[in-house]
Amino acid sequence: MDAVFGIEDGEILAGELPRAKTRLVQAWIELHRDDLMADWKLAMEGHPLFPIDPLK
Repeated sequence: MDAVFGIEDGEILAGELPRAKTRLVQAWIELHRDDLMADWKLAMEGHPLFPIDPLK
């Protein structure tokens, strides 16, 4: 199963995940929103991305 999440609100944009996994991804987005937005801007400008810590 795969899903695409919005950075700003953590909502699923496409696909699906089980509820528990969805909540984990949404919590991770909350913790790393600033990093995600910075990487999104870099990606849109064609620059390399900075790594973001995974869930542990």
